[in-house]
Amino acid sequence: MALSTRNRLRGRVTSVVKGEAAAKVSLDVGDSTMVALITRESAEELGLSEGQEVVALVKATDVMIMTEDGGLA
Repeated sequence: MALSTRNRLRGRVTSVVKGEAAAKVSLDVGDSTMVALITRESAEELGLSEGQEVVALVKATDVMIMTEDGGLA
């Protein structure tokens, strides 16, 4: 399968918390933690579980950055 998404981050699932409609998936990506909110149905279809190796595909139109003093750009 070919994908146009260029931002691909390999990581390991550290937790999957399923709610009624969504699942919060935490990943260790290098020295950082990434958190993604996906549909519960998607988490179940992918069979996501702790320790699983995955690739996070990031496609965003906006990125907001805030400094410690509360400045927002």
